[in-house]
Amino acid sequence: MVGREHAYVLVREWLGEPPGPFDRDRALADLAVRYLAGHGPASDRDLAQWAGLPLGDARRGLAAITGRLAHRDDGLASLATRPAESQPPGGSGQPRHHGQQEDPDPALPPPRLLGAYDPLLLGWSSREPIVGRHGRLIAVNGLFRPFALVRGRAVATWTMPGGKVALAPFAPLPAPDEAALTADATEVERFLRHDR
Repeated sequence: MVGREHAYVLVREWLGEPPGPFDRDRALADLAVRYLAGHGPASDRDLAQWAGLPLGDARRGLAAITGRLAHRDDGLASLATRPAESQPPGGSGQPRHHGQQEDPDPALPPPRLLGAYDPLLLGWSSREPIVGRHGRLIAVNGLFRPFALVRGRAVATWTMPGGKVALAPFAPLPAPDEAALTADATEVERFLRHDR
């Protein structure tokens, strides 16, 4: 809209010229890199599930970037972290040095309230590592409830009756985790009241 009038623009003027023909193997490799950047560590089945690809195509994409992967004992892979100097000039993404592993103890995010349908639950073939035995309390029949995450695990669901966050923990929470979630709830309430 421009003022009260509908505005239109040609796609090529807004998005640029469409890309030319692409190589399927390169596209699968690019997809694997982008998926792992946002969802790693993950498996070939996770990539296939998320992208709606046959398992063979997911495996082809991951095989094409094998030199960029850090493999874990549990069979999952992620993009290897490495110093910038290991990248070749021009940023083609192919490392000079293979086999470098990711940080074995990456920092976990602080306790947070996550919304319904949070992408955290939508990128893998199994949600069990995150929701554990509480999966049916969070996701059932295609409905995803808002939940609280502590140390990478779901610990509660939450609602907002009357504009106030109501937390329903699966078990008693340690005081520091409860305090962090209460602080996050205050921020959610403030945001939704628009008094930023």
